[in-house]
Amino acid sequence: MYTYICENSIDGILTGIYTAYADRHPLRDIHLSVGDGMTLSLFTQYIEVTPDPVKAAKVANTLKSRFGQDFYETIYQAAMSGDVPGKSTMDKADAIFETIALALSSGDGTGTLLSLGEPCVYRVFELCRATGREAMHLLGFVRFQELENGILLSEIHPKHHVLPILGDHFSDRLPEENFMIYDKNRRLALLHPANQHYFLADAKDLNMDMIRRFSAGETHFEQLWITFFRNITIEARKNPHLQSQMIPKRFQQDAVEFQAEQQRAASFY
Repeated sequence: MYTYICENSIDGILTGIYTAYADRHPLRDIHLSVGDGMTLSLFTQYIEVTPDPVKAAKVANTLKSRFGQDFYETIYQAAMSGDVPGKSTMDKADAIFETIALALSSGDGTGTLLSLGEPCVYRVFELCRATGREAMHLLGFVRFQELENGILLSEIHPKHHVLPILGDHFSDRLPEENFMIYDKNRRLALLHPANQHYFLADAKDLNMDMIRRFSAGETHFEQLWITFFRNITIEARKNPHLQSQMIPKRFQQDAVEFQAEQQRAASFY
């Protein structure tokens, strides 16, 4: 048995798939895993895979040319997933590898993705759906704040790596703006210079003081919005449960009106 240990990223997983096929071991003897929390087994050779963008691009191009963009997007979103409740993502690389192997053997990408009776295909479907759902939520819930230097900033705490999906959307909607979306869970930033394509950058050394310096106009409009939010509230009809269904609590921490309400509540204690 051969287990390829990949980086938990699209490049890492696709490089693992490229390497596994290049080594020409029987497919039934190959497994892929992400992370290093796995349980080691006897009689298994563990192979560390270093992400290689060139190898990953070859696999991506093969999937697109043979099975189309939709098939690749499904694989891509599954690879971008984080933990699904009750399950670990350690098996996601294996599920992606097996799904691609099924598609290559049948020559039918669409038919493969419809074969939800196959455990690997259903797992890919489950991971892709989780990533897509969170991305759709955030397309509506992302809030931008204007900094002193004119850059628009949004801070998010997503479970899944949705920055590329958000980048495609907001680059189209705000092409002439300099903006940044900061994923605090992964400490990763999406940067969009005006009239250029966005890129991702490591934000471990991000100056947190700088991103708290809001413009005077931003502070003024935030206060107007908070006042509006409070004044339209009908106390007798408050329904926190319904509110949490409309805007899940994990998204509320990034919305200024909920931050203000939490600070207000804390001041009473």
